[in-house]
Amino acid sequence: MEYLIVVFAYLLGAIPFGLLIAKARGIDLRKVGSGNIGTTNVLRAVGKKEALITLAADILKGTIPVVIAKILTGHDTIVAMTAAAAVIGHDFSIYLGFKGGKGVATSLGVVLGLKPLLGVTLIIVWILTALCFRYSSLSALVAFAFLLLFSFISDLSKPIRLLMILLFALIYFKHRSNIKRLVQGVEPKLGQRV
Repeated sequence: MEYLIVVFAYLLGAIPFGLLIAKARGIDLRKVGSGNIGTTNVLRAVGKKEALITLAADILKGTIPVVIAKILTGHDTIVAMTAAAAVIGHDFSIYLGFKGGKGVATSLGVVLGLKPLLGVTLIIVWILTALCFRYSSLSALVAFAFLLLFSFISDLSKPIRLLMILLFALIYFKHRSNIKRLVQGVEPKLGQRV
C-alpha cells in the first residue's frame, strides 16, 4: 500500500500542467521563451491567468501526495519517499521522455504539505527576493538555500532532513543554466519577454 502512494506521487508529479495549459492556448512551451514547462515560462509566453493555474496545479501535485502519505502511513520514510517521487516526477516526467520542469512549485507544495509554516516562510523569502532583484530563478535559489539551512538547524527526522537536502540539490541542479546566466548578467527578469 505504502509504495503505491509513492508510485501515485510520481505519476501525479509527472503531469506537465504548464505544458497542457499552454497547449490549450495553441502554444508549445518547449518551443517558446526559456523552453521550460513551469509557471515563469507560462507567464511570459501565455499569460497571468494561465500562470496562476499552472502554479496552483504544480503546488498541489506536491502537497496532495504528501498529505495522503501522512494521513495513511504517518511514517516519515514513506512520506519523504512520496514527496521525493512527486518532485522527481515533475523534474523527470515519464510523459515527456524523462524531461520536465525545474520543480520549484512542486517542491514548495511538498514543503507546504510537510511543514505549512516553513512553506509559507519559503513563499515570503521568494517574494522578498523577487521584489528586490526581479529574478524568478534567484528567488527560488535563495528560498531553497533557506530550506537547506533550516534542514540543518531544525530538529527533523533523518528521512525528512534528507528530503530537504534532496529538494535543495534538485533545485540547484535544474537551475544550473540560470545560475550561469545570473553570473553572466544575462538572466531575464520577471515580466521580461524572452
